[in-house]
Amino acid sequence: MIRIFPRSIRARLTTVATLVAALVFITTSAITLAAVPGSLRTAVRTDLETAVGWVAEQARTGRLPAQLNTPSSLQLLQVVSPQGQVLAATPGRPLEPRLTTIRPRNPGVAHVTEHLLHHATDARHHHCMVMAMLVRTPEGPVTVYGAASLDRVNTVLGRLRALVFLGTPLILLGVAGVTWMIVGSALRPVERIRSVLAEISGKDLSRRVPVPDTGDEITDLAVTANTTLDRLERSAETQRRFVADASHELRSPISGLRTQLELAAAYPDETDWPAAGARALESVERLTGIVDELLMLARLDTGVAAERRVVDVCDLVREQVRRRAGGRVAIAAPPCPPAPVLGSPLQLDRLLTNLLDNATRHAAGRVEVVVEEDRDEVVITITDDGAGIAPEDRERIFERFVRLEEARALDKGGTGLGLPLSREIAVAHGGRLVLTDHRPGARFVVRLPLCPD
Repeated sequence: MIRIFPRSIRARLTTVATLVAALVFITTSAITLAAVPGSLRTAVRTDLETAVGWVAEQARTGRLPAQLNTPSSLQLLQVVSPQGQVLAATPGRPLEPRLTTIRPRNPGVAHVTEHLLHHATDARHHHCMVMAMLVRTPEGPVTVYGAASLDRVNTVLGRLRALVFLGTPLILLGVAGVTWMIVGSALRPVERIRSVLAEISGKDLSRRVPVPDTGDEITDLAVTANTTLDRLERSAETQRRFVADASHELRSPISGLRTQLELAAAYPDETDWPAAGARALESVERLTGIVDELLMLARLDTGVAAERRVVDVCDLVREQVRRRAGGRVAIAAPPCPPAPVLGSPLQLDRLLTNLLDNATRHAAGRVEVVVEEDRDEVVITITDDGAGIAPEDRERIFERFVRLEEARALDKGGTGLGLPLSREIAVAHGGRLVLTDHRPGARFVVRLPLCPD
């Protein structure tokens, strides 16, 4: 495929600017060359007609002087009899022969032609516009002649043509050069940004592109690039920390399971196999829980959309309370009307499971779950009567693998993924999960968009 314009933005803009300038200059030059010559000749003819008309009026009234007062814009004025005798003329040239052989027949009508006339004072020939007009006088008809030099007009037109045909290419070259320099100067920050971005690798995301102080779109581009690099650096750091924490959390149950199996294999006769199997099963269940939560977090992080349908949150809460009946902590769930939301039943059930597990783990003896509608939202409130969480830790508990000292003391097998996963699920469903003030204990509030009928 043939390219009309070059690939480089700098070259393309220079080409376009030069073509536009060429179109403007060519159009303007054509209009100028077409209009200026006629305008200049019209001005000369107007002066000539004025002077000839003035002399003709003097001759008509019989007040014709021997020497005619000639304007500086004219070369010569003459009044000639029908016999060819010069009756009056411009001072200093009274004996000139008639300017032209034109003999107009209609009185008062001007006849115009152009001639080369010899000027005695400077021995030069002048290109002149010559006008003749027949006038009736008391002594008989006479012919008034006038001559205006076109040398100045020709000089102006010559300079104009030279300016057009020689100056236009020079101007276009100047436009191209200035455009090339201006565009190059404007794109120089882009080149610096590109070179820095080319040097940034996944191993070192701490570098940032230079931000020019021009305040234009390139500044916005640099700021956006640095913002993106900030997000990438945070994401990479979160991923590295996530992998390190996941490896650490998985190492403990795997090491415990391996130790148990190695001891059982080393002393088979002294091993209580049912107890060893139960302990191994607990370790496997903990591993399964960690892996399931990691997989769900990974899906949420990558934006994989789960199958969604209308889910009644009240049904999910009732099922959770039914499964936990008879436990250490009493769970109270007041009756609630249908609260439909559009979401994944599996993920919403995991959200409630994690929040209720956390509440029952910290509660002294009672947990309350309330579901209600607030305008266009379904609000789920889970309150326990435990020791509560310090204000400075209320956001930390939603970070992955973060476990407070109290949580570690209450449950050594926790993963630190339950609350972060719950918040991710709420956000993925267009809602939010927060920890609000409550005494005693803690209160988690989930807000999800209400699904209309």
